[in-house]
Amino acid sequence: MGRVTERRRVLRIRDGVVGHRADTLVAEEPLEIRLNGRPLAITMRTPGDDFALAVGFLVSEGVLASADDVASVVYCAGATADGHNTYNVVDVALAPGVPLPDIALERNVYTSSSCGLCGKASLDAVRTATRMPPLDPGIPRLTPELLSGLPDRLRAAQRVFDRTGGLHAAALFDGGGELLDVREDVGRHNAVDKLVGRALREGLLPLAGRVLMVSGRASFELVQKAVMAGIPVLAAVSAPSSLAVDLAAESGLTLVGFLRGSSMNVYAGESRFSFADTPEGARS
Repeated sequence: MGRVTERRRVLRIRDGVVGHRADTLVAEEPLEIRLNGRPLAITMRTPGDDFALAVGFLVSEGVLASADDVASVVYCAGATADGHNTYNVVDVALAPGVPLPDIALERNVYTSSSCGLCGKASLDAVRTATRMPPLDPGIPRLTPELLSGLPDRLRAAQRVFDRTGGLHAAALFDGGGELLDVREDVGRHNAVDKLVGRALREGLLPLAGRVLMVSGRASFELVQKAVMAGIPVLAAVSAPSSLAVDLAAESGLTLVGFLRGSSMNVYAGESRFSFADTPEGARS
């Protein structure tokens, strides 16, 4: 299988000193996702957790809701010229009776590592999905203190980032702030798909009462993936997009952006917050 990191020779210039050295880079390779043998999507990703990535992607598209929907997940023969498997093609076979969705019949999709799949079909998948339960508006109960500690916990768990400096991460926390899982990838949406896919394969969906923390910004695609996995809270260290805020408000998801230390903006779902420990006059 592909490697998570690769080494490249670079010319390094530091304070007027010039020299060559080996540098560690995050690996990026294409992954073709097939559904019942038919090509469905190609995403640029960091190799690893490919099966989880594939099924997590299908959760966000409204295709899968539980492990029982999956008959098998296998690598296909995406071979090189010398006949070796590239491990860059994954086929997900649906269990008998699971309907083949329109997205498999109408289109093939390319998603980049920086921007996941986004379009009318993705939006419709969220707005018309009936297989996922609605998000509980009161769970989990959040405090600013609980959320303020999540970025440091996420950063401390980023093992590959420490070697490359070029990797995004997504982490899943319980309602008390305990880290449950973390995945890294060159793309934020891929890291989330890997988290969700692992949860589906372990029979843990929907992820009620969980908090999803991501590096970078909060895009529409990430809100979509959280909602489809039943995650009620999405927190990001940077800004959300307008469509992300709209979808979060429409879906009942709590969306937090610019989460840095004790500062944060709550863009939707503030009903889950408790300010019992906030001093009088400290809120406006």
